Amino acid sequence: MAQVAPELQYSEEHEWVANEAGNLVSIGISAVATDALGDIVYVDLPEVGTAVTAGETCGEVESTKSVSDLYSPVTGEVTEVNSAVVDDPALINSDPYGAGWLFKVAAESHGPLLSAVEYATKNGGEL
Repeated sequence: MAQVAPELQYSEEHEWVANEAGNLVSIGISAVATDALGDIVYVDLPEVGTAVTAGETCGEVESTKSVSDLYSPVTGEVTEVNSAVVDDPALINSDPYGAGWLFKVAAESHGPLLSAVEYATKNGGEL
């Protein structure tokens, strides 16, 4: 069973949100999603300065099984992109809640998010 990090919030589309200082949030994809995708081989992320809107696509993740859209769980401006996952997308599989984070956003608002318990219950994850 895939791990769900209890300190994070999650979107219906399997992205996680970690609140940082002020309105800054880190965004990644859950272990539930990485398990379903299989080995991730390519990631296309929004560029720094890009405006993202909660619930809308902002990139994609390609695995050996499929290509999946990334959806922004927040509205705001991208402030940082994790170049390490662009160079080595396997980091997303090996450490989805740590080194495998995708991008950071100065969030103006959040879309609908689930607690870790709600997400785990709905998606068969384990806290």
